[in-house]
Amino acid sequence: MIFFPLTTFTYNEHMNGLLVIDKPAGLTSHDVISRVRHTLHERRVGHTGTLDPFATGVLVVLVGRSTRLAQFFSGDDKQYEAIIRLGYATTTGDRTGDPLSPPGQATRNWSQDEIESALASLRGNIDQVPPMYSAKKVAGQKLYELARRGEEVERKPVHVCIHEFVALRPEGQLMKSNGDGTFDLRVRVECSSGTYVRTLAEDFGSRLNVGAHLAELRRTRVGAFSIEVASTLDELRSRFAEEALGTVLVPPGAALSHLPMLHLSDNDAQKARHGMEVKVGDVDWADGVDVRVCDDQDTLIAVGRYDQNKRQLHPRVVIDTA
Repeated sequence: MIFFPLTTFTYNEHMNGLLVIDKPAGLTSHDVISRVRHTLHERRVGHTGTLDPFATGVLVVLVGRSTRLAQFFSGDDKQYEAIIRLGYATTTGDRTGDPLSPPGQATRNWSQDEIESALASLRGNIDQVPPMYSAKKVAGQKLYELARRGEEVERKPVHVCIHEFVALRPEGQLMKSNGDGTFDLRVRVECSSGTYVRTLAEDFGSRLNVGAHLAELRRTRVGAFSIEVASTLDELRSRFAEEALGTVLVPPGAALSHLPMLHLSDNDAQKARHGMEVKVGDVDWADGVDVRVCDDQDTLIAVGRYDQNKRQLHPRVVIDTA
């Protein structure tokens, strides 16, 4: 693997867009960002939401001027496939933690009705208490930093929405016995941003009166970006070496295709590039909606906020300053 020294990084005005990376296990999200920077020789790289080091799957990465757009992806729904291990809980809620009770506390296999009842009880709008081993801050300190010092603080529940929480049946089998008194259940979760899947796993175990933790986690979708279009870090290096980065780099306008779009005249386009308001004709947008502001070639100039009373757009984030 070749790493480029930081001194070779440059600002490349033509490198601008979104990458969907399939994060491997064992790397932090920051590690992935660092490797993308080295591969592309570009300092301006960021992500729209972290994945735990043991987890794999979709990490949405913004490159170049598109890093200014992170705020428009932070609330995207997520989808995961996971393995919940029933039999014991851990200090972290996942396989990286220490057991809180001896493994093998699951003394029986549960019926399909019991499993479905426990899953159904955690669907919809629920409250979750953030785990101590998380990056959430309390009084300016990250919870995992406190947890590593052996401290535990009160955490306020947060509202999340579990759109889907269903059992999967690989090879037709509902649950798999591991032969040591533990059982694995493979599930699919679709949820709002801010959901802790390991907390969901622990709460699921509580419904069945058994300790539980997250044994595996793979993020399969973030917003409109699924694992099917994701590239591994090796594939990204290959595309860059072949000068075929355009095959995996999503243009910023396309990345925000969920937002309404407005085409501007040349004169209004120049105003938008300088952060000036532009008048809007007859539209049915709600007040305060974010809008893609584009030129006649569909190139994203800015994201503007619509003022219904004044019938104009104010550029919030300018991408194209040409």
